[in-house]
Order: sequence, then C-alpha cells, then structure tokens
Amino acid sequence: MEALRVLWILGCAWISSAQGSRLKTSALPIQPEREPMISKGLSGCSFGGRFYSLEDTWHPDLGEPFGVMHCVMCHCEPQRSRRGKVFGKVSCRNMKQDCPEPTCDDPVLLPGHCCKTCPKGDSGRKEAESLFEFFQEKDDDLHKSYNDRSYISSEDSSNRDSASDFVALLTGVTDSWLPSSSGVARARFTLTRTSLTFSITFQRMNRPSAVTFLDSDGNTAFEFRVPQADTDMICGVWKNLPKSHMRQLEAEQLRVSMTTADNKKEEIQGKIIKHRALFAETFSAILTSEEVHSGMGGIAMLTLSDTENNLHFILILQGLVSHGSSSAQVPVRVKLLYRQHLLREIRANISTDDSDFAEVLADLNSRELFWLSRGQLQIVVETEGQNPRQISGYISGKTSCDTLQSVMSGGSALTPGKTGGVGSAVFTLHHNGSLDYQVLVAGLSSAAVGVTIEMKPRRRSKRSVLYDITADFAAEERGGGRAAGSVSRVEARHIHMLLQNELFVNIATAEQQESELRGQIRMLPYNGLDARRNELPVPLAGQFVSPAVRTGAAGHAWVSVDEQCHLHYEIVVNGLSKSEDASVNAHLHGLAEIGEMDDSSTNHKRLLTGFYGQQAQGVLKDISVELLRHLDEGMAYIQVSTKMNPRGEIRGQIHVPNSCEFGSRGEVVEEAEFDDLVFVRDPAELRKDPHTCFFEGEHHAHGSQWTPQYNTCFTCTCQKKTVICDPVICPALSCPHTIQPEDQCCPVCDEKKETKETTAVEKVEEDPEGCYFEGDQKMHAPGTTWHPFVPPFGYIKCAVCTCKGSTGEVHCEKVTCPPLTCSRPIRRNPSDCCKECPAEDTPPLEDDEMMQADGTRHCKFGKNYYQNSEHWHPSVPLVGEMKCITCWCDHGVTKCQRKQCPLLSCSNPIRREGKCCPECIEDFMEKEEMAKMVEKKKTWRH
Repeated sequence: MEALRVLWILGCAWISSAQGSRLKTSALPIQPEREPMISKGLSGCSFGGRFYSLEDTWHPDLGEPFGVMHCVMCHCEPQRSRRGKVFGKVSCRNMKQDCPEPTCDDPVLLPGHCCKTCPKGDSGRKEAESLFEFFQEKDDDLHKSYNDRSYISSEDSSNRDSASDFVALLTGVTDSWLPSSSGVARARFTLTRTSLTFSITFQRMNRPSAVTFLDSDGNTAFEFRVPQADTDMICGVWKNLPKSHMRQLEAEQLRVSMTTADNKKEEIQGKIIKHRALFAETFSAILTSEEVHSGMGGIAMLTLSDTENNLHFILILQGLVSHGSSSAQVPVRVKLLYRQHLLREIRANISTDDSDFAEVLADLNSRELFWLSRGQLQIVVETEGQNPRQISGYISGKTSCDTLQSVMSGGSALTPGKTGGVGSAVFTLHHNGSLDYQVLVAGLSSAAVGVTIEMKPRRRSKRSVLYDITADFAAEERGGGRAAGSVSRVEARHIHMLLQNELFVNIATAEQQESELRGQIRMLPYNGLDARRNELPVPLAGQFVSPAVRTGAAGHAWVSVDEQCHLHYEIVVNGLSKSEDASVNAHLHGLAEIGEMDDSSTNHKRLLTGFYGQQAQGVLKDISVELLRHLDEGMAYIQVSTKMNPRGEIRGQIHVPNSCEFGSRGEVVEEAEFDDLVFVRDPAELRKDPHTCFFEGEHHAHGSQWTPQYNTCFTCTCQKKTVICDPVICPALSCPHTIQPEDQCCPVCDEKKETKETTAVEKVEEDPEGCYFEGDQKMHAPGTTWHPFVPPFGYIKCAVCTCKGSTGEVHCEKVTCPPLTCSRPIRRNPSDCCKECPAEDTPPLEDDEMMQADGTRHCKFGKNYYQNSEHWHPSVPLVGEMKCITCWCDHGVTKCQRKQCPLLSCSNPIRREGKCCPECIEDFMEKEEMAKMVEKKKTWRH
C-alpha cells in the first residue's frame, strides 16, 4: 500500500514538473490509508508520509517491493503565493542522464547508487553493508506475525484531512468596561473545512453564558450561547465560517471572549493561536492565581517521551510579567510539587514579549509517575525578586469534548475472521486517572471468555494485556454481552498511549481464545452534536442483516431527532471492504441508508449518504411520517452496504423516541457531511490544494462531480488528485417502444405510440423543469428514472431514482428482485443487480456478490488494464519499466513482488546493469576472467 501511495505522489510530482495535463486514473494509485503528516506551523513539503523542509533534497522511497529510487532526486522548492506566504512544492527528476562516464572497462553498480563506478578495493564497503542490511530489515518488516491492518497511529488520527488545531489562554480583562475576573480558561479549536469546533475548560469563575468570537477590529464575528450544565466543560461549534474570518484565524488575528450572566458580569478573553504542541499533548494543566482580579493565568501542555519517562512541557503564560516592567528578562522558577513538597525545580527567564517557554523534566521515578496519573502533581510558576507573582495548577490527563470510542471487528482480530460479530465501546477518562468503560458485543461465534484492554502486540504469541475487565462482563442472548465498570488506577504511560490512539480492546471467545474481535481505541473529534455525549451508540453487525452476512466488518452509530424532527446521524466503521492483501488497501467506503424493519415492498428506505473513509455524518430533514413513527417505536434500522454486499453488509436496529406526528418541520433540505466532503472554493485556492484534480484544462475540488466535455454521457468525480469517470448506466425500460432523444444519454419510452401514456406526455410538456439530482448534478425530466451516481462508486445499478412530477422531488429506491424458483441462481453479468435462474449449460459466476460497475475482475495499474492472472513489469514515472519487479492481477487486486535474491556471504556486493540481484565482486571478477579466457580460446581456434 505504501509503495503504491508514493508511486502516486511521484507520478504527480513528475506531472507537475513537466507542466503536463492528463487523465489520472484510479488504479495507480490506490488511495492511501494514511495521509502525509503536515508539520504544524512550518513551510515545507509532505511526500510519502514524511515532512521535508524547504530546499531539502531526497531520493523517494516507494517501499516494498520497489525500494528507494536512487536515480530520482526530489526537491522541495520554495514557492510564494499571491499573499506572500511561502510554501513548498515537490519536483522530481531523473539523474541517470547526469551520470559521468566511467573510465574503466568494467564499471559496476553498487547498491544504493544510481551511477556506475569503477571497482575499488574495500572503499565504500561499509556503506554497501549498511544499505544491504537496511533493505534486509525492510524485507523482514513485511512478514509480521500479527494483524495490525486496523492500526492507525497518533499521527494519522491527529492529521485529519484539512483540519487545523488552535489554542487560546483566556484571562481577566483589565481594560474592559465589564468588571475583571479571576477566572482562567483554556480553549482548544479544530478547524475542519468551514466549521470551527471548540472545547473550553475554565476555573475560578461561574459557568459562562456566552462565548464570543471577535474579529481583528474587535467586532463580534460569532456568538455561542452556552447551555446550562454542572460541568467545567463547554462544547460548541461555529459553522460556515466566512473566508475572511478563516484568513484571520490562520493569521492569529481572532480573539475569543467568555462572559457570565450572573450578578458579577465577569469577562475573560484571549487570543487564538496555532501551536505545535497540541499534536502531542496528552496531559494538561490550567494555572491560576490566588490573587483576586489579577489578570494572571497560564496553561501547560505536557507529554511523555515515547520510550523514556521524560515529561516534556510547554507553558503559555499571561500577566505574570507586568507590561510596565523595565527589565528585559524576568527570572522565574518552575516547580513540581506533591502536597506542597518540592520534587523538581527549573529556573528560566521570560519577558513581556515572550512569556512562553518549553522544558523537560527528565527521568520521572515510579512515585512521580503514579502521582502524575492520579492528578496529584502540581506545577507552579513564580517570578523572583521583589513583589513575586505566582500561578499554579494540577496536572491531569487531557480532557476535551472528543469521544474515546472503539469499534471491534473480526477483520481486525489478531487472526482475521469473518463472523459477522461486532463490539462497541465508549470510554471516559477522569482527572483522577480513572477510566470508565461501557463495552457491548453481539453476534459472537461462541461465549466470550476474555475482555481486555491491550497494547499493540510485539509478537503473535505475546499479547500485551494491560487491564482485564472480563469480571465485569455479563453474557446475553445471541452471542452478546455487556461490560460496564471503571479502571481505578490507569498508569501515566497508559494514559499517554490512550490519548495517542495506541491502545486496543480485544474480545476472546471459547472458539477464538486469542482474539475474535478487536478494535483500536480512537479519539473521535467533536462535531457539534451532543448525541454521543449523552447516549451509547447502536452496534452495526453482519449478523443483524437479513439474511445474516459473515463479514469481518463492524460499526456503530449515533442517531437522534431534534425539535424540528430532523434526523442527525454519525456512523463509524471498522474493517469495511478491506482487501485480503494487507499491502494493497484502499480507503474504507460504503453506502449508508435508513429504513424500517418491515421487509415488505412498501417499507420506506432513505439513502443517507455514500461515504469514503471510516465515518459518515449528516442531517436528514425530509423524513416521512411513517419512518419517524418507526423510529419512535424502535422498528427502524441503519444499514451500510458495499460493492461486495450491495444488500447490506452491516446493520443495526435503532430506537429514537420522538413526537413528530406530522413529519419533519422546516425547509426540505438534506445535508450530508462525510470524510471527504469539499465545499466550493475559488480557483486560486483550488490550485494550491494538494487534493485538487486538473482535468480538461480546469481544476476540480476533491469530492466534486462534473460532466466531462469529451462525452456528456459520462460523469466524473475527483478523489484526491484522481479523476474517475464513469459512463452513464441506463435503467431497463419495460415499454415496447423506445426512442433516443438527442439531448439525453439514455433511451426513453416512446409515449406517443402508447395511448395510455398521453397524460404523462402532457405533464412533461407542462413542466419542463423536472428534478435536479445532486449525485450526477443534472436535471431529469418529470417521470424519468435513472441509476443514482454516488462517488466514489459511480452509478449504482441496484438503485433507481425517479423524478416525481411537478414537485421536483427525487425518490430513490433499491431495485426489488423477483423471487426465483431454482436452487442455484446466478448473476448473468457482473453488473447485473438481480440474479436469475440459469440455463442448463450456463456456468455460475465465481463472484456472485459483485455490485454494478465492477465489470470483470480485471486490474487497472497506471493507464493499463490487465486480465486476471496476467503478469507484467510495472512502469514508474522518471524511471521506466522495473524488470526486477513482477506484478500480477489476482481477482481484481494488483499484487507486486521483487525478485527474490540469494543471501551473499561477501562483504562488498555489487549490482551489474540489467541484473536484478547483487553479486559478490570476487565472483563477478572470476566470471569475467573465465569469460575472457573462453573468448581467447575461441580466438586461438580461429
């Protein structure tokens, strides 16, 4: 997977450097599970999951089996935008043409080099040995003895697509017309697309009534009314930020203010800034002063080293140094206390202009780590000299409005399986280090015998169990059960790992005693909905589909209905449609729908969204009265379908009490937000977006769809630099006479020949407007039917949409297949939705669960198509054909492997041109001498 991802990046860098514009197809590349990590606050380039500074050069590493491209040199070139902002652009070139001509007769190619050189005794031997060992280690990494395909590192999870993190320290305002406050607050913000979510914790003040955002001129840009609660946490979202305010946010020109509505009328305020420490922060503290209305305060962001017990921290301080101070530098002491006993002390200097600083407390002992985990360590900052000033606070695990949750699936088990079971877990971390948990499992193949919280195993036979919570598990019917309780003493190291997404929940059963279900505990970013803060999610499993599906996928969902009778949903999946080959994994993707448990032909179903990623969320506003009634009665379901299981892969029954007897109120609008939704952007911003597609002379935003100029009967979509164009699939018509209108792609019934259709013709003529369908972004005439277009799947042949007359409403339904009398039905064509009874001489298809648009199970690599079992040598931009690597098509999945080379015992291997494997230089010289002797003998004979 990593190899194909970097191949894609390399290809794009080559295209951009050559100023070429061409169609980018979807097979080279398969989209990555991980996106390159952007280094916060730095200008540079992201390439292959690594960050490079401006002017850096490097050889791209495509991973196994391709390796490092030593003849390709990439460069992070500095560029300047119209606004003067400096950014990096990757360009790559082939260096082979720059190689000097060797002076010897028999030059050799050393491992890790691009150019041939003349053999030299032992020089370069150590370099060759280290490179050889490096490749051996990389090869060993391919053969892991445990399943880690579901693992998402902290870098991946924190680097959400197009998301930026900000922080603000709020303290008392001394120059405000409102009375000053002794309160201090820490606010964390996440900008995702055009929504700014925030989590705010406060101390030494009553709960605020309003959170106000102020622009660069001090005017109110947005005001959030704080709901009443008994906590010190405020969760909110500012939706649809104007571009002007987004620019001010990025330029650190916005401020945030909080005011109370009580008799005191307090106000605290602070500047919103970017900070690199937010990415790694796992512990935090709010520092307050015992003085009243002092305007002093601070926040500490802390994290543990990954391998050592060093506590890194950054302090952001306010008011500790008075603005009237004549001294450029003010000495301060930073103390670490336990119950007023001094444990550590650090001295530093701060100034009015720069009161922030970073330090490390090295080698915390076991007692200090224990007190850290329990929230009992106090950090104190005080100035020295006359009139010392002091602020302090207690360190605890970082808290926010985000949700700690896990979806456990069979596909992520240590030995992957397809049982159709599901596990769902939600966690709450408290200031005192205790961890509350609620775990639910269903659809297990046998009784659960172990429920554990674990680390990633180092070896298959060596699981790293941290906390065994099996004693709290209570079994239920149908292979299910629940566990609810609390781990009272979570170690500091484990709190750090938990908040870095490095822990897992494992379910062992009588039949699978190591692992039947497993899932990573991940922090789900707050999105403005409170359903998952107050309710448990609904589990989604293959066992709940009718008939049951044995799948390795699972999921859970939060569903709620608001006062306007609009339905809010959020779905998280794990193991959905994963390739059996762990080295070639595409993004998770599926279709989410909601419907009634009644399986009759009159039941009401609604397509929620097509999504591409691990989660989907949105709002459905035009819900029928019948569906709302079934939600209230607990007789509705949410179902996720995939290409492999178009009639449902995982499903869950939902119960949402509501009093919506008259259906949804308000405007009839449907909103869907999913992992890769992109809003309309201006052309200048589109050109800078690394996910933009360039096609037919125009830039298209990631996630957008359009009709191409070369053929109006195609629909194209942009998926992260990749243009995918699908031909329009026409629905089958039941009428005997059809015509092909010039302005349409599909034939329609010739209603003029059918007297019974006269009224329908008149109706079409009266209302030429028809329906606008968001999927293909086209107008459809009243009464016409079509297959919906859902990125990234293309046209969904198992669903049919209809334009309902003059109302302009579009209704989409799944195709209802007729009942069959034969015992072994087949799918006549891979793109057919329904099976049929075969003729006696018709063999069944191998893959009878394929959905439309799959076609034959061929493979697409680059611009070329390959049949099943066909072999080829891949071609890489700037390098050409790589004859030492063989790829083959395995039922629609491209697999590649480097030629296996024997291990060499010599210390100075060389590689000859045209040869795939290195040789010992002694053997090479011996062969050369033998060849020369043979040539001489031939000459003597003649």
